[in-house]
Amino acid sequence: MTSGDAGWEERSAVRVVPPLRPRKLAKVPFVELAEGRLQGVVSSGSDIARVYVSSIAAGTHNFSCSTNNNRPCAGAGGSRHCKHLKALIDEAVRQYGFDRVARYLKVDASEGDDLHFLLKGRLEKAPAAMVFSRFLRHLTYLQVPAVSEPLPEMHWFPAWKAVA
Repeated sequence: MTSGDAGWEERSAVRVVPPLRPRKLAKVPFVELAEGRLQGVVSSGSDIARVYVSSIAAGTHNFSCSTNNNRPCAGAGGSRHCKHLKALIDEAVRQYGFDRVARYLKVDASEGDDLHFLLKGRLEKAPAAMVFSRFLRHLTYLQVPAVSEPLPEMHWFPAWKAVA
């Protein structure tokens, strides 16, 4: 640990990496590289009350897209990405940068810089509930007022500088 990073591992807050470019939160409100997948929540283009949970697995590049209650997306099929997956990829690149997303998904970036072309997986059913639950949890933290006191649900983290 360097002097600039002193104590960050002992805090109950995680450093947030700012996006490389401004993102379109109305279209893709949630995108993350987690659980061996690029995954997120994408708003429907036709129904303001509907969202799609989309994901692309690292390594195999198999993908999934369905509503939050597991109804399949009609646009995704075979090896064809739907508009929700394309929006997810674009927003991930805006958030994390092409190199980081390509490295996480285990893409050979020497073949080009178009992830839509490089990701050649197949449609594979993946559960949407876990990703949607993480999104809803993310939303609850956005509504918490900024305070310096510990959050009760995070009490199991040690207090800052309490670890010897």
